[in-house]
Amino acid sequence: MPTYVVLYNFTDQGAKNVKGTVERVRDTRAENERRGFKTLGVYWTQGQYDLVAIVEAPDEQAMLAGLFNVAGAGNVRSTTLRAFTENEIEGVLKKT
Repeated sequence: MPTYVVLYNFTDQGAKNVKGTVERVRDTRAENERRGFKTLGVYWTQGQYDLVAIVEAPDEQAMLAGLFNVAGAGNVRSTTLRAFTENEIEGVLKKT
């Protein structure tokens, strides 16, 4: 399954409702796991981003649908990075 690093920033709405952030993450994780995702970790961070999630998704379309659902709630904006394992990169490099 493809792996993604998702960097989140709270919107004004999300910052106003920050006390509910843990419950929102739990709900989102449960919903995504029903869709075949695997959440490897979610971290609240200091600095440029407010949260970081490491997620495996069944495919790119499923990942995009999951991101649309999260964005639709209005609590965060995200930047998503496709992450490649060592083996995946070796396969890519063999094609160059």
